[in-house]
Amino acid sequence: MNETSAPAATPGAAAVHAPAREGFFRILLIFLRLGLTSFGGPVAHLGYLRGEFVARRRWMSEAAYADLVALAQFMPGPASSQTGFAIGVLRGGLPGGLAAWLGFTLPSALLMLLAAHGAGLAGSGTGAGIVHGLKLVAVAVVAQAVWGMAGTLCPDRRRASMAVLAALALLLLPSAVTQVAVILAGAAAGFVLCREGPQAGDARLGFRVRPRDGLAALGVFAALLLGLGPLAIATGSHALALAEASYRAGALVFGGGHVVLPLLERAFVPSGWIPADTFLAGYAVAQAVPGPLFTFAAFLGAAQGSWPNGALGAGIALAGIFLPGLLLIYGMLPFWDGFRRRPAAQAALRGVNAAVVGILLAALFDPIWTSAVHTPADFAVALAAFAALVLWRLPAWLVVVLTAAAGAISVAL
Repeated sequence: MNETSAPAATPGAAAVHAPAREGFFRILLIFLRLGLTSFGGPVAHLGYLRGEFVARRRWMSEAAYADLVALAQFMPGPASSQTGFAIGVLRGGLPGGLAAWLGFTLPSALLMLLAAHGAGLAGSGTGAGIVHGLKLVAVAVVAQAVWGMAGTLCPDRRRASMAVLAALALLLLPSAVTQVAVILAGAAAGFVLCREGPQAGDARLGFRVRPRDGLAALGVFAALLLGLGPLAIATGSHALALAEASYRAGALVFGGGHVVLPLLERAFVPSGWIPADTFLAGYAVAQAVPGPLFTFAAFLGAAQGSWPNGALGAGIALAGIFLPGLLLIYGMLPFWDGFRRRPAAQAALRGVNAAVVGILLAALFDPIWTSAVHTPADFAVALAAFAALVLWRLPAWLVVVLTAAAGAISVAL
């Protein structure tokens, strides 16, 4: 349930059997280069991965890659990171998957850690103007995500109505429980109302993951999801509370990086761990760096006021938010080929994707719009940033820089 739609797998494509093995450091270096250069968000990241591993290196067929992307979309977590992790597993087993994740994630995580150290400079003067500009560009980026996802995931009246109802529920009853309920309701509605659509192809992934290893990964996922919260409460440990909040966000977010925003906001801002202005400024900075948007968690872990913060807090939050998605995709690898061909699973997926659009639409209003747009000039800057992204197709990093500069100039004037 991530924000892109997988290309249809070619029917009758040959299975992928016993792919060649690659070493840990070779996989790490390949993905490190991708992590340094993959700008543009999850859709672009999947394009980079396809170009590198299907077109250039021929590590897998077009149909097998499409099948792998479909697997990443079916579950919570960041599609690009899950797809890259699975490609690493394909070529180097579990160590190869960890190397792929580390290489792809490390550059943006380090940049977000550096950004967190500058968060205290944003309280007044030019720093405050830059922060306000970053908050306005966040409006444009989330609006762009809603615009693009609505066209892809809500192509008919039924799914558009599901999205509107999901947004209404979250605006009237804003909470993490409501968000989970909306996702479950979307799955149920999709199961009943969204039976029509293209069917899955016949490609096989060809991963060497034993069913018992997959079941073990799924068991660890469930144990952490159910156990971290009570353990954090029982011990009073802020480190465990930080890990639990990050893990819960990564485990429950459907729709990719942008949809994690409301879950993280409700965990970090009302609790007083991080100010709302700093939260939105960090989210905007995350648009300008390469690699997965989930590295925003590194900023939050580092910038929060309570120990552990800094590099240690960044590491805890980063591991917490990525771990559930990696456990889920590793656990599903042995079973996905049979499951994804079931029409009921495909129908439920269509309904959940429609609910995801509604979740993001509600987040666009609160906390994004309500915290950033206060005057006609604010709206003008946000609208210009949106046009730059959607109409002029400027790179996200450039739009972030220009809007932050506009905020700084507005303070100077």
